[in-house]
Formats: sequence, C-alpha cells, structure tokens
Amino acid sequence: MTGAQVVQLIVFALLFLAVAVMGFMASRWRRAGDMGHLDEWGLGGRKFGSWVTWFLLGGDLYTAYTFVAIPALLFSSGALGFYAVPYTIIAFPLVLLPLLRLWSVSRVHGYVTPADFVRGRYDSPLLALAIAITGIVATMPYIALQLAGLEAVLRTIGLNGSGFWGHAPLFVAFVVLAAYTYQSGLRAPALIAVVKDVLIYVVIIVAIIYLPAKLGGWGAIFDAGQAKLAKPSPTTGQPTGSTLLTANNQLQYATLALGSALALFLYPHSVTGVLSSSSRATIRRNMTALPAYSFLLALLALLGYVAIAAKTQPIVNGSTGKPDSNTIVPALFAGQFPPWFAGVAFAAIGIGALVPAAIMSIAAANLWTRNIYKEFLRRDATPRDEARQAKLASLVVKVGAVLFIVGVDPQFSVDLQLIGGVIILQTLPSVAIALYTRWFHRWALLAGWAVGLIWGMIILYGIPNPAIGGKAHFGGSALALGKLSLFGWHPFTGSMVQIYVGAVALVANLVVAVVVTLVLRGTRTAEGIDHTHGADYHATKVPESTTPDVVSSV
Repeated sequence: MTGAQVVQLIVFALLFLAVAVMGFMASRWRRAGDMGHLDEWGLGGRKFGSWVTWFLLGGDLYTAYTFVAIPALLFSSGALGFYAVPYTIIAFPLVLLPLLRLWSVSRVHGYVTPADFVRGRYDSPLLALAIAITGIVATMPYIALQLAGLEAVLRTIGLNGSGFWGHAPLFVAFVVLAAYTYQSGLRAPALIAVVKDVLIYVVIIVAIIYLPAKLGGWGAIFDAGQAKLAKPSPTTGQPTGSTLLTANNQLQYATLALGSALALFLYPHSVTGVLSSSSRATIRRNMTALPAYSFLLALLALLGYVAIAAKTQPIVNGSTGKPDSNTIVPALFAGQFPPWFAGVAFAAIGIGALVPAAIMSIAAANLWTRNIYKEFLRRDATPRDEARQAKLASLVVKVGAVLFIVGVDPQFSVDLQLIGGVIILQTLPSVAIALYTRWFHRWALLAGWAVGLIWGMIILYGIPNPAIGGKAHFGGSALALGKLSLFGWHPFTGSMVQIYVGAVALVANLVVAVVVTLVLRGTRTAEGIDHTHGADYHATKVPESTTPDVVSSV
C-alpha cells in the first residue's frame, strides 16, 4: 500500500465510522412508536416528510453500483450507457399516479409490501406468494451489487487480497451494516442518505469542473472516447462501441430505457421508500424534485469518457486475476485527485453502497415476513413476532449477498443485475396495472407472470457474449431480433437490430394474461358464475383528513 493509499484509507475509514455511528443512533430519531412493530422498524413509522423522503428515495434508487457501473458501461461501450439518464427522467412522471394510489390503499389497509396489495386485491395467496418470491429473487443480486461497488473502492485503496480472506474488509463493512440495520431499521438508511447525497454532489461537481480543465476540455475528452471505442475488439473484430447510437442499438436503447423506467418502482425497496412517506403531498413533491438526481447521473456517466481521456485502467481483481471494470471511476479519482479528496470520494461511493443495501435488505425481509412467514408458516404472528422475523430475515439476506460476492465473478454479477430487471418487470400487471382495473383474472395474471419469466429466462440463457470471456449464456440483456423465435417462426430473420429482453417478456406476459382472462371470464359468464374476485376496493375510501384526493376506485 502506497502513502497516497494510506491517506485515502484513513479518510475513508473516518467517514465510514461517522455514518456507522449515525446508523446506530438513528433508532432514537423521530421515534414515536415501538421499534418492535414492523411499521416502525420496516417503514419508519410511515412518518417521513418531504426532505427525508427525497434523500431516502435518492439513496434508494441511485446506488453505489450506479455510480460505478454506468460510467464503466460508457467506458467500454459508449452511448448505450446513457440509457440510464432518460429512463430516470421518464420514470418519475410515469409512476406518479400509480404510487399515489398504492400509498393510499396501503395506508388504509396497513399494507407493508406490494405483495400485500396483490393479496388483498385478488384474494389470492398464491399470486401474492409469486410476487413476493419474485421481489426477493430480483432484490438479492441487487444487494450484492452494492457490495460489489463497495469492494471496488476497497480494491482501489489497496485492500485487494486473493482468496476468501481477501474479502475481509468487506466482511467488516457487512457486520457494521447488519448491526445498525438490525437495531434501527429504515431510520438508519434514511438518516445516512443525507450525508451520502451531500458527499456525492460535492465530489461530482468538483470532478466535472476540475477533471475536464485538467484533461484539455470536453472536446478532447469526447475525441479520446470515440477514438478508443472505434478500435476493433480483439475477440470480435468489431468496434467496442461509439459515442453515438447505431442503427442496431437504437431500439435496444429505447426499450431498455422504457423497461427500466417501468421496473424502477416495482422493486420492493422502491415501494418501501414510498410507503414510508407521511402523505400523498410528500410523494407528489418528491416525484417533481427527484429528477435532480438525473442531472447528477448524467454527470456521473460522463466520467466514463473522462477515464478514457485520462488513460485510466481498471484494477486487477486479486482473486480472479482479471481487470475489474467496476474500479474505473475509483481508479480515475485515485489517479487524478489529491489523496485526501480521493478518500472523500471513496467514502461517498462506499456510503452510497450502505444506504440502498440497508433499504433493500429491509424490503426483502418485509416480503418474507408478511407474505411467506405470516401467510403460510404462522398465521397468528403478532406485530412483535413480525418485526423479530423481519430483523432476522434481513441478516440472512445480507449474508447471502456477501456469499454471492465471494463466490461469483463480478462480471457475472453485472449480468444478474440485468436479469433482475427482466424478473421484476413481470410483476407490473399484478401490481401497477391492478391499481387501475380489476378486469384481469388472478389465474390469468399468474399464467402471464409464469410465461413472462420462463420465456425471459430462456431468451437470456441463449444470449452469448464473446467479448466477455467467451461467455455462451446470460451474456447480456440485448436480443437480436433476427434470433427472436415464436414457436419456431422467426418474424425478423436476418435483422441485427437489438431489443431489451425485458420488453419482449413483458409483452408475452400481457398477451397471456389478456387471453386467459377472456377465456375464464367467458367460461364463467356462460356458466352463470360471477367472475369478480378479490377484495372490493370500490367500497373503500380513504379518510379525507389523511388523503383528500384519493381516487375512490382504488
């Protein structure tokens, strides 16, 4: 470890220790009820105001992995990496009304998870179980990715050993995260998110002004990016990317942006952040203010091109002996900033890993507790039993995430994140569309969910990526239309235009759900049987004093 790395480590450790103390103290912050109740531990008492919710959702949605993965994608592929910018911009107006409805009905009925809503809406424990398992499965690799971002920082600082014990610094961070989350619940990441966001904004604003001035301006940076991306890959012989979209990846860009926007607030941790809000007005204000993070994300993405101009190289993973693309931004900061400021930047990324990892583990624990444990294992569980079970489940989820990082190649974790997006997108009909209509039959939604997942996984399994170690399966989320098969029929034979797999799987999901609903409704009508099902939300109204503009049809 060099002298500069020692300084970076000291600054990083001091800031990390400060936020850990904040995490433990958070259990006393804005506490009005019993922390042994799931509403208090898992949703912060549902009392977070506009500012706290803004920081919480920002820390929840803009994760440490976002800060390292998006620039790394631009570093390796170019313009395609900018899909994250429009998708966050269109996400907030797209989900505003559904989130208001979900908050309202959840407040009235005491729902804690999206699967709770599905259970009440369709009176179907099986459909709710499918949604809960889907949420947990999609969230697990997402938590692991936060730890991957944290480990990229530790690796850059010099803590880059090989073997099991080479991950020791990550284990220490995990223990701290697990301890304060167990004690303070959602209040811990909500409080820490304020510090994390302030640090991130300071680092990025400095970087976006200081680094271009040092490297010859944005013109030189974009020229360097295009020159590097235009070089043919040694494995494929084709250019690795471009600073402009091509005819083949424009559809992929559009569908990936739209699909990601639709999926963003389907993730359990996003719903958890929304349900912790104190009012509908708080949600409305946040949906208008959160796009400020998109500006931050755009600046972050440009660091991928800055790293090319600075001739930054990724750090070699001490365990695998391969370059770790996740280290591009940390390596850029280490090479271009003074050691003390690089330490601040590393702390911002590291703390940015703790906030979403905590929220995600809490959200996954809530799903387990409410929709599996209480529904199928212990129906008479008290609120205190639920809280205790959620705390234990959050620990198990974090352990699984750490084992994932230890046992899986980081590049494979990137692919699993893409797979997670395809998975969670299949809950859209049961969660988001169901907020507006009860027309779909519960068995049709279950059938559509199963078809979407299975077909999506089949397509993903067949996608190779020769540019990454000759990977034959799960090599990405982009499907060439020429390879799209509908029962052996190839409607786009020969086309090299690519499309996001999640969009294809969701279309299949919706088509099946519509067809099966029509069949079941027709059959029941012919038999003289009422086809309605689930709780009658039309008879439910939210108290005027709480949410005056609730749509009664929820």
